[in-house]
Amino acid sequence: MSRIIKRRSKKAGLPPGTLVHVGKKRAEKAKITILDYDGKNFEERVAKRVEDCFPFKDKPTVTWINIDGLHDIKIIEKIGKHFGLHPLLLEDILNTGQRPKMEDFESHIFVVLKMLYHDKAENEVRAEQVSIVLGENFVISFQEGEGDVFDTIRERIRGSKGRIRKAGPDYLAYSLMDAIIDNYFIILERLGDRIGDMEDEVVDNPSKEALRNIHHVKGEMVFLRKSVWPLREVISGLERTESRLIDEKTNIYLRDVYDHTVQIIDTIESLRDTVSGIRDTYMSSISNRMNEVMKVLTIFASIFIPLTFIAGVYGMNFEYIPELGWHWGYFAVWAVMISAAMLMLLYFRRKGWL
Repeated sequence: MSRIIKRRSKKAGLPPGTLVHVGKKRAEKAKITILDYDGKNFEERVAKRVEDCFPFKDKPTVTWINIDGLHDIKIIEKIGKHFGLHPLLLEDILNTGQRPKMEDFESHIFVVLKMLYHDKAENEVRAEQVSIVLGENFVISFQEGEGDVFDTIRERIRGSKGRIRKAGPDYLAYSLMDAIIDNYFIILERLGDRIGDMEDEVVDNPSKEALRNIHHVKGEMVFLRKSVWPLREVISGLERTESRLIDEKTNIYLRDVYDHTVQIIDTIESLRDTVSGIRDTYMSSISNRMNEVMKVLTIFASIFIPLTFIAGVYGMNFEYIPELGWHWGYFAVWAVMISAAMLMLLYFRRKGWL
């Protein structure tokens, strides 16, 4: 539940724009990396102080500033003040429970996304909030902790591969969003394999552990839907915006990201339906197993009912029962009881109940 609902009690009653970090501390110390480039030149450094980022604001090159760790509010405040970021934008960056969204502040565009990853220790999908600010000649990304899906983009910038070094900051922002969304496919593939294995398990062995797995995966799907569903609105907003910060040529790539987003949402809905079907299959399997047990018990009861009747009749304590004095009476009763049992077994077999 903590993945879906973030605790915001410490922000209660504070005025809008108050900077308070809401979420877990995922890094011991904030790390700032700077990549500055154009078609011919490239520079990469790790900033020791937040002030090292300030000279890049007015450079004609494209600058990507990445900040890992949101718990140090002073860094966020200084970055926001120097680059002219709105206080409400900074507040949203620090609130890690934000819904994916896009806002146009004229001088910059603000995008919030969820970067998904698989937690092997807990065997579940986790999300990290990534905030991206697109400016005139810079892109600033804010992450909760170190480790991301942007390594391929860094390699493309370093090696001048593709058109990223020739394009503007809007293409860089698109590349970051595209990397996050493409990673969703990997997460969904793993989840799909897990659901397939779970489906086989439910059919072969519908145990209580299988039911727990079903409920666990169902919670995963709710979490994924909450993280991904607003993406269509975010990408659509970027396509429709008339901001001068996004070039017309970049809109072509944004449309491609929009198509990926629709495909991901459709996949999530399909997996949700599959999980619901697996739960129904589990209930049917349990019901069928119970029916098989009840059928066996019913057959045994049906066989022993007439035998019990015969034994009950000859177990009555009347003084005169003619058969009691017959020499072969005991053996005759056994013959009748065994014959009755055999006839009933043959009857059940012909009906296909055995």
